[in-house]
Amino acid sequence: MGGITSSGDSRVDIHQLLNEFYPPPKGHSQLGEFDSVESVPSPSDRLLDHHGHMTVAVESHFGQNVDVHVHRCKRQGDWYSREITLITQQSQRTIQYGIVRLDTTKLDAEVWRKIESQQVPLGRALIEHDVLREVQMCELWKVTAGPCLAEMMHLQLNDELYGRTALIYCDGVPAIELLEIVVPD
Repeated sequence: MGGITSSGDSRVDIHQLLNEFYPPPKGHSQLGEFDSVESVPSPSDRLLDHHGHMTVAVESHFGQNVDVHVHRCKRQGDWYSREITLITQQSQRTIQYGIVRLDTTKLDAEVWRKIESQQVPLGRALIEHDVLREVQMCELWKVTAGPCLAEMMHLQLNDELYGRTALIYCDGVPAIELLEIVVPD
């Protein structure tokens, strides 16, 4: 990851991320109910409470590489957003939900093309292109699954999950905002 660190304690506004695909007034509840928490139980803590890429964390935890499934994406000017799930390659289990919002001007053109192709998880694209990056975990969340999240994650309505918001600095510049929610083990 290199030696560049962010200055200050940046925050990712979860409402802004949710608004990308679940606009108010009732959109957020379609995904779920979100409560900020200080810590999450094991094994979710190992998957969420760190400053690393989720792709690496979930592949290590589940012992399988993952593929990305992009449910929706949009581009507004220099900003690109997508709603995704990560699925294990061998068992085809959905293990993570995410919303990604990134500033395309902060990425090398080749890296951006790889992300835009929707063929690989974001973390893998950054790692494969050797982007100098720092992942800053911003906040932990207890999530009660709404109908959309339950359907995408193959769970029951009101199942309890945990997630995080994070900010990825690319070459020392804040470039990517994330909401990442993992399945209960």
